[in-house]
Amino acid sequence: MRKQPLVWVNIFENRKTDQRIAELEKEVLKPDFWLDQRKAQAKTKELTHLKESKVKLQKLKEDVEDLKILLELAEAETDEETFNEALSESERLTKLADHYELEMLLSKPYDAYDALLTIHPGAGGTESQDWASMLYRMYARWGEIYNYKVEVLDFLPGEEAGIKSATLSISGPYAYGYLKAEAGVHRLVRISPFDAAGRRHTSFCSIDVIPQVSDDSGLEIDPKDLQIDTYRSGGAGGQHVNKTDSAVRITHLPTGIVVQCQNERSQHANKETALNVLRSKLLALKIEKQEAELAAIRGEKVENTWGSQIRSYVFCPYTMVKDHRTGVETGNVESVMDGNIEDFIEAYLRMK
Repeated sequence: MRKQPLVWVNIFENRKTDQRIAELEKEVLKPDFWLDQRKAQAKTKELTHLKESKVKLQKLKEDVEDLKILLELAEAETDEETFNEALSESERLTKLADHYELEMLLSKPYDAYDALLTIHPGAGGTESQDWASMLYRMYARWGEIYNYKVEVLDFLPGEEAGIKSATLSISGPYAYGYLKAEAGVHRLVRISPFDAAGRRHTSFCSIDVIPQVSDDSGLEIDPKDLQIDTYRSGGAGGQHVNKTDSAVRITHLPTGIVVQCQNERSQHANKETALNVLRSKLLALKIEKQEAELAAIRGEKVENTWGSQIRSYVFCPYTMVKDHRTGVETGNVESVMDGNIEDFIEAYLRMK
């Protein structure tokens, strides 16, 4: 249930948006605005995003006004076909309104950023690796449904089936804000297709989600702290793949963080992408430390979200997907595995 009527939330948010747009437009016109390229690019990106949000809200309000007219017409003419059309439009606008309201709840500093999503199968060999590939497809389909750009930065296939690890770049409005709800351990219960005896197996996969930053983020990396190795790509990629040492692996020596990229055709492009992934991981580490310090000051117990089991997917002896944090569950496993995970994400974000 909403804590306050959507219309009041929208009015309040729209005022804040207008104020911020006005502030940024004044800054852009200053003669020295572009002297600091990084800050300038960050602010122009914010300005563009705010203007897009304002246009989206205005379009939603116009569609609601059109719906009122359609309902009045259906009532005046007692036209069942027009009424059904109005009902269908009402359902569409309700979903859009809910989605927009959810965006307004995503107000933390990095919620509007693109996301890096990494999949790690747990113990269990081929069974867990196959589960990882199923989750890989689920998130790729979620991106398609909501028109996010999904790119594979790193992909390590399993020896028999599935994947040993994969990193996806998911780009679009509030990609990180939404997908941070997916970070944690995902558990699968099913009859294993790799077990000749047809026994039931339990598999686990960890999902890591961090905000994606680029070289204009202000995060400086000392080249002396990096160990850079090249190797041949090992996945899909056409004739070029496996013929040159274009894949890049970077180790950040002070922290031990290792990143790699093999999706680009050139070693240089892979290096740049891997450096951006490293910046994102260093930012995530910085945020984690800050939150831990604040929690220690307040005397709070820090929840280890990465290590916690957040959701169970049961394929046998019955079908069910249940989120253990919110209690939301569904029996439509096929729909969930086809990328329809918005109910779980929304419930988690509203709870937080």
